[in-house]
Amino acid sequence: MSELFDLKDSIDSPLAERMRPATLDDFAGQKHLVGQGKPIRLMIEKNDIVSMIFWGPPGVGKTTLSLIIANSVKADFIQLSAVSSGVKDVRDAIEKAEKNLKYYQKKTILFIDEIHRFNKAQQDSLLHSVEKGLLILIGATTENPSFEVISPLLSRCRVYVLEELNKTDFEKIIDNALANDEALNKEKIFIPDRNFLIKLSNGDGRRLLNGLELSLKLCIKDKDGTSVLTNEILKEAFQTNYIKYDKNQEEHYNIISAFIKSIRGSDPDAAVYWLARMLKGGEDPKFVARRMIILASEDIGNADPYAITLATNVFTAVNYIGMPEARIILSQAATYLAGCPKSNASYMAIENANGDVKDLPAYDVPMHLRNAPTKLMKELGYHKGYKYAHSFDNHFVDMQYLPEELKDKIYYFPTDIGEEEKIKKYLEKIWSERRKKK
Repeated sequence: MSELFDLKDSIDSPLAERMRPATLDDFAGQKHLVGQGKPIRLMIEKNDIVSMIFWGPPGVGKTTLSLIIANSVKADFIQLSAVSSGVKDVRDAIEKAEKNLKYYQKKTILFIDEIHRFNKAQQDSLLHSVEKGLLILIGATTENPSFEVISPLLSRCRVYVLEELNKTDFEKIIDNALANDEALNKEKIFIPDRNFLIKLSNGDGRRLLNGLELSLKLCIKDKDGTSVLTNEILKEAFQTNYIKYDKNQEEHYNIISAFIKSIRGSDPDAAVYWLARMLKGGEDPKFVARRMIILASEDIGNADPYAITLATNVFTAVNYIGMPEARIILSQAATYLAGCPKSNASYMAIENANGDVKDLPAYDVPMHLRNAPTKLMKELGYHKGYKYAHSFDNHFVDMQYLPEELKDKIYYFPTDIGEEEKIKKYLEKIWSERRKKK
């Protein structure tokens, strides 16, 4: 069994470790998984544990729940961290699991923390053992396993989403610590604003308990010996402005989505707010710059052709400068792009063309557009009839460039917005007959 349960008994271990629950009834949160009649509880009751992936934010109980499962079914528990473990560690765990099964008829649960950090080879090394039932894999991840866990391994595991703890869950954790911890239950402790303590925890139960413990160490008792944990003491202990943002989980995708949609919606104020949230949360400024390059083409396009030039130059500048000054450059780009006229005509053009390429046959290239580097090709009619546009007035000649089957097809519909209006007028003028049909 893991040493983690042994650490609970040590008064010197962190409060979060001392208060780690040992049974489902003591476990806070995740009622959709551990409540009566729910999947994890049913598996334990039937002693029929399958390999699974726990996906959720930090501090919601992924490791603890894995330990409870192993303890409840009397399985050997092997814990690896994907940050520090390699293929050899996995093979050693598999070898031990095989011995447990062969000589002791005992199940083994291999818990891999941050499994998303394992590369393909490391994940591949687990496949055979998981498939054959030599061990039960429980992987924990803060990132979407659909993107970070290889498909063959994912198909052999059930994915369970662990939700952020709510206020009731945190109240249970606080009450349990104050009443049952060997060190805390001897003290007189008063927390005037529990909601503030919960807010500082950012949804992380482990963070809450460790912050509570440090707050007590920073607190000076009043005359009657009570430790009053004021908001000022809590802030000092947590040393945070409680920005809710983790670039390795769902909030990352939510905020970058809000940022892009704000620029697309021409709201520079919202754009810089979400930008500030990302940067304050530790987001890579180059990630933000890359997304703005895409947006400059997808959402602005030819309405302001300079937008993509600016966005590309911003990425270069951010790469040169780095934080904190990069925030100024990103702000300039975000506000400019938000203030640009918008057009997705170029984006829709390639999407429409992709649809025909996917759904229609691969039509032949017209003979007059084909290259003719050899005599035989010329004799076969390659390049015959091609007209060089620059040899004609206004550098244009009316000629068919699409396959015969698509000769009247139009994919690009420029708008009347910004610089794209000029493109629309030019195309309507030179392709008047074709575009009149549309």
